[in-house]
Amino acid sequence: MQSKKILFANVPADGHFNPLTGIAMRLKEQGHDVRWYASKMFSEKLGRLGIPHYPFKRALEVNQFNINEVFPERKKMKAGVRQLKFDLKNFFIYRAPEYFDDIGEIKKEFPFDVFVCDAAFTAGQLVKNKFNVPSVGVGISPVMSTSKDLPPYGLGLTPSHSFFASMKQSVLRFVAKNFLFKESTGEYNKILKRYGLPPEYVTLFDIPALRCDIFIQSGTSGFEYKRTDMPEKLRFVGPLHAYKSNVKKEFNYPWKEKLNRYKKNILISQGTFEPDHSKLIIPALEALKDEDNLLIVATGHHHTEELRKKYTKDNIVVEDFIDFDFIMPQTDVYITNGGYGGTLLAIGHSLPMVAAGINEGKNEICARIGFFKLGIDLKTEKPNAAQIKKAYDKVISDPIYKTSIEKLRDEFKSCDTMKLSADLILSVTR
Repeated sequence: MQSKKILFANVPADGHFNPLTGIAMRLKEQGHDVRWYASKMFSEKLGRLGIPHYPFKRALEVNQFNINEVFPERKKMKAGVRQLKFDLKNFFIYRAPEYFDDIGEIKKEFPFDVFVCDAAFTAGQLVKNKFNVPSVGVGISPVMSTSKDLPPYGLGLTPSHSFFASMKQSVLRFVAKNFLFKESTGEYNKILKRYGLPPEYVTLFDIPALRCDIFIQSGTSGFEYKRTDMPEKLRFVGPLHAYKSNVKKEFNYPWKEKLNRYKKNILISQGTFEPDHSKLIIPALEALKDEDNLLIVATGHHHTEELRKKYTKDNIVVEDFIDFDFIMPQTDVYITNGGYGGTLLAIGHSLPMVAAGINEGKNEICARIGFFKLGIDLKTEKPNAAQIKKAYDKVISDPIYKTSIEKLRDEFKSCDTMKLSADLILSVTR
């Protein structure tokens, strides 16, 4: 195939960038001209990948680390629908014209043949329609699209198919579309109108899979609720992860020898977005520190030294970053706030989970962890130590969790994810 010019783009959060890097590098290795529009926070990573970077110019530099400083009013909001609605408008929707203007300037220099963006990148529809360029969306969270068979996305509810449950779900879908998220769709429609595009009459969560030329969904159908109306353009490709070279790395963590010293090894992480250790990391440490466990904490570069000074026991390890592909095969349980990338990695390593997360759509991920018996969903952003201890004991003692996750792991392994993804992207080029 003739070499294609491909522009990638993502909203400024690691969980929206990392899953796309494997696909981008596959296409680059095939000889295509791959470039990337993204926040300056990704300059170093893109430099290491050898992918030319177009940084934000007009777009506001708001990201996972500074969002509460850029929008101080957000700090006063509790996790839940109110904060979700705020983020939809200020982190996603209002940035679309800024992204579009930047990309318009890029296109003069780099007339790309196809545009690839994560599902939350709200300028995707503008780029596709105003520049007449094929677009590919990438789902880096559970399937967001509304279904007549399911509760509405965003509330972290699991499905039920009894008559009364189905009626309740129907009412909730109506409320979500016409009340909870009506304002968000309305704000997006104002932007579409400004660019001469027709309004949307679906929820904001439905738009990515409906309006792109093809929609690549990270994960497999086994980690999704059954529905009879999956979007036609959606294709499951297996788990999308950050690019890793084939060069074998040696991990010389000073605590490696401890991995064989204790009865159980437990990995604890809140991902890279959440800096407040009191939500999950501290209660998890308090719950399990006095048992024959090695507790391995990845802080995501948040207050690492402070946590080390607080917890000095020999069976507690605290690091800014730990390579999950190295540590997960040597771990018995993963305590997580439900980041999608970490969850998919845990499934890939058949690692049962204790999950506690609500914000940034993590309630949807945690709900699936519980529903599919891959672990226990604590259904809270702030579990206490007793809740974590009870869930941990259940996950360790009941074989259903290990059995369920091993089955899904095998489904993941059956996918040639990078080939599928690259082929789908190239299929829409003209």
